[in-house]
Amino acid sequence: MKKLIKDLFFILLLVVTSVAQAQDENNPWVVTFGINAVDSYPTNAVPNQFGAETGKWFSEFYNTNHWNVSSLSTLGVSRYITDGFSLSSRFSFNQLSKLGDTSINTTNFASLNLVVRNSLAKKSSTWEPFTEVGANYNWLGDEQYFGFTVGGGLVYWKNDNLGISYQANYNHSVESETGLTNFQHYLGVNFKYGGVDTDGDGVYDKNDACPEVAGLEEFGGCPDSDGDGITDKDDACPNRAGSAEMNGCPDSDGDGLSDIEDACPNRAGTAQMGGCPDTDGDGISDKDDACPEEAGAAANNGCPWPDSDGDGIADKDDSCPELAGIAANNGCPELPQDVIETLNTEGTMIRFKAESAEIVGADSAKVIEKIKGILESYPTAAFVVEGHASSDGSSGYNLKLSESRATSVYNALVAAGADASRLSTASFGEDKPIGNNDTAKGRKINRRVQFSVGKE
Repeated sequence: MKKLIKDLFFILLLVVTSVAQAQDENNPWVVTFGINAVDSYPTNAVPNQFGAETGKWFSEFYNTNHWNVSSLSTLGVSRYITDGFSLSSRFSFNQLSKLGDTSINTTNFASLNLVVRNSLAKKSSTWEPFTEVGANYNWLGDEQYFGFTVGGGLVYWKNDNLGISYQANYNHSVESETGLTNFQHYLGVNFKYGGVDTDGDGVYDKNDACPEVAGLEEFGGCPDSDGDGITDKDDACPNRAGSAEMNGCPDSDGDGLSDIEDACPNRAGTAQMGGCPDTDGDGISDKDDACPEEAGAAANNGCPWPDSDGDGIADKDDSCPELAGIAANNGCPELPQDVIETLNTEGTMIRFKAESAEIVGADSAKVIEKIKGILESYPTAAFVVEGHASSDGSSGYNLKLSESRATSVYNALVAAGADASRLSTASFGEDKPIGNNDTAKGRKINRRVQFSVGKE
């Protein structure tokens, strides 16, 4: 049994030495400073070398008359090796003045424990109960002996690095003639260290969401440079305080768009304009509008097209930009009424074959030439060739006939050299008579071609 305890002690010593070679955040160190109390009364099975009286197991366990208390007399070092387990070495010193019911001359008592500790809680828990078992080497006066120890206790961790612990151990000597079998109590302050903290912010890398950048514990080790409560890694504007609604960015102009999305961050605008205003409402944001106070066209950089003659027709569309006119005449002045009357008079002289759109007669050809000449005298005007019919036949037939006759005159004018781009046609059938359809004379003048200004 003695040999087994000795072997166990030296095996644990080798293990503690080997695990001390590697240090990382998953295996921190815990150093404990504290006091210990030795209570030998209830544990000796036979009278020991001091002649102390013995008692039953655990009787008067907390009878302080049997305790030998020594202040600042314990130093412990522990190292986590895996979840829930750690290797611990603990040295304690005491001066015994009583054993059981016997007072003795003061005798030095020292103990070196090597144990395996099992934590019964998660490593991050505030309250950490534990048990332990291991071997010890003891000095009692001038005697030395081996033993084993079992115990348990509780640590209260005030934070990740500082805790207060209490534990009680049963120490059993395997050399009854020289050894002391006893209970020993420990009260200590624990300091945990040894985790890797790359950025030096006090948060170990294993718990640090930003291990390369110093941050704050409340943000999992990440920084919040602008102090807006949003960590830099989740903040679209880490150096400017903003709101969670804006993904950490400010909205300087209060238009509902964050500054990084706002093309005009200091002037309230609309989402449609990318956060910019459109003062003149022309659909072009002020920053791109050469005339932000006056509605204009995108093709003219947001400015209105010039209208030199003020006739409401932009110069670019005005055939007479320096002379006020009408839209029907492409921005040029309105044709004199007598010109239209002349055209219409001439139009009634164009003759068609009965029930046909075919133009007949030499006089009709002369009329076409004359009308073409009048049209050329007004090169900016547009004209409509209107076809009309009498009431002979059905209205549908007459409408179609009037359309065909207007087209015939249009084609004749183009063939004679008139500008086709300034001509269009319209048909009215029997709807606009100028004569009495009840007479032959009236029906004859109703079968006609007339002219109007503009384009259909």
